[in-house]
Amino acid sequence: MWAVSRRRVSSSSVLGQSFRNARPSRCYSSSSNEAYAKTLVSRKGTSQVAGIVGSLGFPVGSRPLRDVISFVQRYPPIFVHTRSFSADSGELVDAVVPFMGESITDGTLASFLKHPGDRVEVDEPIAQIETDKVTIDVSSPEAGVIEQLVAKVGDTVEPGTKIAVISKSGGVTHVAPSEDKPIKEASEPSPAKAKKVETKKPKAETPPSKEKPTAPSLPPPKPSAKEPQLPPKERERRVPMTRLRKRVATRLKDSQNTFAMLTTFNEVDMTSLMKLRSDYKDAFFEKHGVKLGLMSGFVKAAVSALQNQPIVNAVIDGDDIIYRDYIDISIAVGTPKGLVVPVIRNADRMNFAEIEKGINILAKKANDGSLSIDEMAGGSFTISNGGVYGSLLSTPIINPPQSAILGMHSIVSRPMVVSGEVVPRPMMYIALTYDHRLIDGREAVFFLRRIKDVVEDPRRLLLDV
Repeated sequence: MWAVSRRRVSSSSVLGQSFRNARPSRCYSSSSNEAYAKTLVSRKGTSQVAGIVGSLGFPVGSRPLRDVISFVQRYPPIFVHTRSFSADSGELVDAVVPFMGESITDGTLASFLKHPGDRVEVDEPIAQIETDKVTIDVSSPEAGVIEQLVAKVGDTVEPGTKIAVISKSGGVTHVAPSEDKPIKEASEPSPAKAKKVETKKPKAETPPSKEKPTAPSLPPPKPSAKEPQLPPKERERRVPMTRLRKRVATRLKDSQNTFAMLTTFNEVDMTSLMKLRSDYKDAFFEKHGVKLGLMSGFVKAAVSALQNQPIVNAVIDGDDIIYRDYIDISIAVGTPKGLVVPVIRNADRMNFAEIEKGINILAKKANDGSLSIDEMAGGSFTISNGGVYGSLLSTPIINPPQSAILGMHSIVSRPMVVSGEVVPRPMMYIALTYDHRLIDGREAVFFLRRIKDVVEDPRRLLLDV
């Protein structure tokens, strides 16, 4: 409810301000006016008060105190109504969009997690902002009740944009209904005036001008038989692209327009790596608390191949080539919202267990939509495992600004010739797409061959051969 208070204001702003500073906020009788005048004179002096009154057009000079008091009684105070807003006392706080990252300037308000009237705690998420890379939560700065949602779902917001108002006291303000009634009554004319308005002679209307007959419009030309016919509208659904999907589409198209991409293929016999996993999976899980997967083996193989072919870990920057002395492996993860590529930092310094733990953490965050900008920034090489979805063969697209990407595919049992005999083997096709402006076919084939050798015989990692 609006809190209505009565505040006493004098007929002049100068004198009124002086009296407000010298007395309480309420006064209802002439005797109390006299008491306040005496208080003012005792504090400021008779001559000063008389000067104030004289400046208002009433020359009193150095009159005695009784004249000053009679002047105050002759001009009684004016009472005005004021509204007390809870925002003045700090009861209302704004929930604003936080800083979203160095390279992110705006985002789309994806959804509200709280609604007006819901109770929120400090740092509790109340909305989600979808950016080009990650989804960011807008947290409540104070504990209270959601009073108003300022923004709408689908709006483009920037850091600092207000999206909601939170009441710390938990109350919702309303305008007193009695205050709207006088306004409506004043706006409605009296019956007598309304009658006069009705009896006024209406102005003569001008006769409508005669319009010239227009020539009949020609029917639109029928589409030719060669034009594609769209399906009926009742069978269509138009859904706006998410910011993440638009960002992925832009980056992939830019990759095709920038790089001279070429793909080379090879096949890998997965027998040794799968046997290693089968023999030690229980002991590995018991010691490290994480399952031993095939991805860690390919990450270690990619690290070995990048160390043998440093040009694959490099990148073109203008007229220069930047060689990286670190190896950060990006892992492509498909999520319902789009493709994200979190990064495993310093993969060359990690063992199998550390790599598996890092992959599990990043994959879980990717599916939850809680990846941060730092967890996806950088990366010198990417691995994409389309085999988990059943892909047999593909040509992956480079993740800018990197220079190459490794594509893994599904494992299929195929007949292979081993020591002169045809035996079934679990085989996988692998593909390396690289920037041919920087990487020649020789380095690309040697790189892919090194991955094949390490995966088929993991003992090479121990012996470094």
